[in-house]
Amino acid sequence: MREFLQKIKPSRGFSHVIYIFLNIALPLLVLGLVKTSFVWPAIAIIMISKWRMFAVRPRFWLANIRTNAIDIIFGMSMLGFMTISPNDWFQIGFAALWAIWLIFIKPRMSVLWVSSQAMLGFAAGLMALFALWPRAPLVALVTIVGFICFFAAHHFFYSFDEPHSMLLAYLWAYFGSALAWILGHWLIFYWIIAQITLLLVSLSMVLGTLYYLDHFDRLSVMVRRQIIFIGIATILIIWSALVYFHWIHGSRIVV
Repeated sequence: MREFLQKIKPSRGFSHVIYIFLNIALPLLVLGLVKTSFVWPAIAIIMISKWRMFAVRPRFWLANIRTNAIDIIFGMSMLGFMTISPNDWFQIGFAALWAIWLIFIKPRMSVLWVSSQAMLGFAAGLMALFALWPRAPLVALVTIVGFICFFAAHHFFYSFDEPHSMLLAYLWAYFGSALAWILGHWLIFYWIIAQITLLLVSLSMVLGTLYYLDHFDRLSVMVRRQIIFIGIATILIIWSALVYFHWIHGSRIVV
C-alpha cells in the first residue's frame, strides 16, 4: 500500500508544481476565510479538499477515512489555532506551519516520518480541542479524545504493518478516553495547553519510542530502563510544574 501511494503522488514535473501550488493555496484560502470571519466555510473547504476519500467504492470509504484522519485533524487544528490567534502574525505562522505539513511532512512514507505525522497530529488535535472547547460537556471531551487517540495510534502502527494495529488503537483510545474522563473534572491550563494534553503526548512519545526501537531490534534492557525512567520523570515534572504555575503564576483552571 505504501509503495502504491508513493507512485500516485507527483514528485516531479508540471504535476508536482500544481501539487505544491494547491497545498499552498489551501492554508492561504482558509486564512482568508478566518480573517473575514467565515469559519464554517473554511471547515467546508478542508473537508472538500479530501474529496478523493470518497472517489472510490463505498466499501473503501472507512479505510480511507482512517488513513486521512490525521491530516484532517492537523488541518482542523491549524484552523482552530488561527481563530484564537492574538494577532495576524500568529495566524500567518499557523498557515505557514500547515503548508509545511502539506508539502514536506504529509507526503513522506518512511516509518520515521509516518510515526512523526501521527505524533504531530495527535499533539495538535489535543491542544486545539482543549484550547477551543475547554468547557465542553465531559461526554464530548471523552468521545473526541478517544477518536483522536484512535486515529493517531492507527496511523502510527500502520507504518509498521502491525497485525494487531486495530486492537492497539482501540486500547489507546480507551486509555485516552478514561484519562479524559478523570482529568476532565479538573482541567489545569498553562496558556492554551491542558495538563491532559501534556500527559498523553508524553506517554505516547515514551511508548512510541519503545515500540519503534523494539521493532528494529535496538531496544536493549538498559535503553528500555532509561526511556521509562525519563518518561516517568517527565510526567512528574509536568504535573508538578502545572500545579506550581497555577498557584504561583495564576494559570487557568477549569472545573
